[in-house]
Amino acid sequence: MTTLVAPAALPARVAARLAGRPGTRWVGVDGFGAAGKTTLAAAVARALPAAVVVHVDDFARPSVTTWERDRFVAQVLAPLSDGRPGRYQRWDWPTDSGAEWYDVPPGVPVVVEGVSSTDERLGVPWDVRVWVEADREVRLARALERDGAAMLERWLTDWMPSEERYAAAQRPRERADFWVRTSP
Repeated sequence: MTTLVAPAALPARVAARLAGRPGTRWVGVDGFGAAGKTTLAAAVARALPAAVVVHVDDFARPSVTTWERDRFVAQVLAPLSDGRPGRYQRWDWPTDSGAEWYDVPPGVPVVVEGVSSTDERLGVPWDVRVWVEADREVRLARALERDGAAMLERWLTDWMPSEERYAAAQRPRERADFWVRTSP
């Protein structure tokens, strides 16, 4: 059952849910673009000792609408599931090439944030799933402020329709433990 939670209360609620659980703990922060996932994921990570945040956008290339799920599985999920460290390379959009590498140690909370981060096809053994949502107009305004007007066409023709198809097919809000609204 999904519980509606205020943004400020989310970190403590997630920390309480994970208290006493050993090993790698998985927290998925899913939602539509520009809903506030990155901000909330950072707040959740600060409430969890040694937590690492993995951004879905680090697995996205500008030429594709969705992120590289197979690379996430190979570089993060599979090694951590075997008790080994994960290691992944962030994709740099301006240069459209691989950038710096990040290490993800086993046995710590891993907060995975981004659109479709809790996609069931990944097979992540989620300990906590969060759905973050904001009104469409608010999200578009945030996206324009963050990404600039040059990206508006991608938002309207690629990303938003893709997000809506994902939400309709997988119903991530209904599968979430916590639901957070970041707009009135």
